[in-house]
Amino acid sequence: MQSPEDIPCIVSMPRLVRMSAEEIAGLIEGKPPDAGFFMNQYQIFSTMGNLSFALAMQEKALELSTLYRINAEKAPPIRLLALMTPGDTSDNTPIEYLTENSDIELYLMYVLPGKPHVIPEHDVAIVAAGKRSSIDAMEKFLSNWPRPVLNHPQFIGRCAREVLWKLLKDIPDLVIAPTTIEDRQSLTGNYPMTIRPLDSQAGHGLQRIDDAEGLKEYLATTDAGFFHVSRFIDYKSRDGLYRKIRIVLIDGEPYVCHLAISEDWIVHYGSSNMGESAEKKIEEADFMQRFESEFLPRHRAALSQIAERIKLDYVVMDCAETGDGRLLLFEADNRGWVHATDPVDLFPYKQEHMKKVFSAFRSMLIRAMR
Repeated sequence: MQSPEDIPCIVSMPRLVRMSAEEIAGLIEGKPPDAGFFMNQYQIFSTMGNLSFALAMQEKALELSTLYRINAEKAPPIRLLALMTPGDTSDNTPIEYLTENSDIELYLMYVLPGKPHVIPEHDVAIVAAGKRSSIDAMEKFLSNWPRPVLNHPQFIGRCAREVLWKLLKDIPDLVIAPTTIEDRQSLTGNYPMTIRPLDSQAGHGLQRIDDAEGLKEYLATTDAGFFHVSRFIDYKSRDGLYRKIRIVLIDGEPYVCHLAISEDWIVHYGSSNMGESAEKKIEEADFMQRFESEFLPRHRAALSQIAERIKLDYVVMDCAETGDGRLLLFEADNRGWVHATDPVDLFPYKQEHMKKVFSAFRSMLIRAMR
């Protein structure tokens, strides 16, 4: 075991998001280029969108240390060890956003096959890695683990798009699009369909294809060899807008994170102009307030079966409601962004709901420890 004082201490991502440019510069100016310095650079440039430089800094950091610490704000701490894989911020659970301003001391351990790892003292571990390429290594790494483990890797594979729809397709009142893996050479159209490069996240490369010409044009824009292909399900509301709901299941219990409303069928909260639209914010606030009294009674049975079949302790879902009132599931995995970093002056109604999420996450850790 390794003592906390020997582990490089870094600044959390949510804290960086709230820092000014001058404060961020103060983190790295004049600092020695040690492991913590390079990992902070990775964190900083990830938030700024300079991914190639961020990953270069991460590589330098991992050459020096595979283990990092983010201090708890309160004592005595719950010591949580998150098992990570190298990559960008979409490759692991963004777990720092769940532990901010809490009594959870967070250790980030990057599991690198063939490299020795010194395990720190901890109360509970959670598998944060989500890439399919990391699952086998995680399973081997966790054999005979000395502490409770959440989000065991054997269940993370169930969230792969081509696996998830088969696992959930027969749940009553749930709609999920059939999804397959297709290679570039044998790709054929079942229009309308959606397509994205295999294992891409956050909508990168996602497009709706309506005909053979559209497929030809799409393939000309990418050199990817394999793709996830799904049947397109139109979920447009009567007013012509698209609504996507983010829900997190913690120990099987659902909690609302946001409602994004967009003119585009590819709905991302950041590009939906939620902050600029008073009408959208009013609707989101009302939906979040009525989530437990109205949305959950309609869909609790389906959500319970989803939780039972996936078997992850912590899973993030993006979903919608169809015109006939069924639950439409787009994806579920352990890597969705759940946070409380939206400006309070623009989104004052979110804080109470996110506090419920963070409290439920902490309670899950306590139950696991016991």
